[in-house]
Amino acid sequence: MTDVQAYARKCFRGATTDRVGVELEFLVFDAKVPARHVPIARTAAALPQLPGGSRVTFEPGGQLELSAPPAPLAQAVADLVADVDAVRLALAGAGLTLGASGLDRLRQPIRQLHEPRYDAMAAYLGVPYGVAMMCSTASIQVNVDLGADPAERWARAHELGPVLLAAFANSPADGWMSGRQAVWFNLDPTRTASAAAGGDPAGDWAGYLLNAGLMMIKDGDGFRPVPAGSVFRDFEVVAGRPPEEADVAYHATTLFPPVRPRGWLEIRYLDAQGADEWPVCAAVVSALLMDDRAAAVALEAAAPVRDNWVQAARFGLADPALRAAAATCFLAAAEALPRLGAEPWLTARVRAFVARHIEPGRSPAVDLMEEMYA
Repeated sequence: MTDVQAYARKCFRGATTDRVGVELEFLVFDAKVPARHVPIARTAAALPQLPGGSRVTFEPGGQLELSAPPAPLAQAVADLVADVDAVRLALAGAGLTLGASGLDRLRQPIRQLHEPRYDAMAAYLGVPYGVAMMCSTASIQVNVDLGADPAERWARAHELGPVLLAAFANSPADGWMSGRQAVWFNLDPTRTASAAAGGDPAGDWAGYLLNAGLMMIKDGDGFRPVPAGSVFRDFEVVAGRPPEEADVAYHATTLFPPVRPRGWLEIRYLDAQGADEWPVCAAVVSALLMDDRAAAVALEAAAPVRDNWVQAARFGLADPALRAAAATCFLAAAEALPRLGAEPWLTARVRAFVARHIEPGRSPAVDLMEEMYA
């Protein structure tokens, strides 16, 4: 399986700069009848030309995704703010609104996209959690360059994960502050658990790739089913040929660990936020991963809770240890933002988030819960 080892090493070779790329997923609702499903075609027809250059795609349930090109933090946020504002205004004119949560609690999951890839994924992941993940969840993905020390940045992204998950938990459901993350906990753990094993990151990623369930084999324009229980290590037996790099790369696209390396790092454990709140998420994650001074303070504070993924998703900032760690981490991030060239308004918005959510121990999910039961 030398191809797997080579591919894994390639995933940790990339830009040594400090660019950020943000991908925002939004649930889309009918403004008058929120419980009504919104066809993708209706959303697409309402979209304007985007001034910031974000790429527009859709998830299987109709979630709208805006993917901003990588840039220094200030530019990346400014461009995406402009795009989100343009989208929000255009959708409002078509009677549509952007959701402000990471989980759709109003509508049953219905898959709108039926491409062969999604058909294979739905069959593999099953119900109820597979279809819920594909159709009813929304997240923020923050992509950061690998920097001068990819192993260090990889470690930071994992060790700070529970604190950041708790701080931005925004999908209350069934006793969870992050019901979206609870969905992920119930999927195939060979493709959703952490890939960090405390060793060499490329070696850990290679092992993860080999031992993850083989979902499908891409065969020309179609997909070949595989026997239940197969893992990528079985590829040659299943396919009748050794895997090529393209096979490994495609397999990697079917894996969803909390942090995924792709020549940059994808931070994948964050609930979607409202159209006005997502810049805080992008700013804090970027500051803690890219600024060495902020990272040193944050890692020390987060060390006692670095493995508390389940507690973070279930209790959010109501957990005293997570709240205490978040307070230190967010203060360090706010102090780091000017060093990263962030505009004053962004630093001010982070500090306002601290006052509203971190200090009182109120994950954003609490606001949604209060609205539900008002």
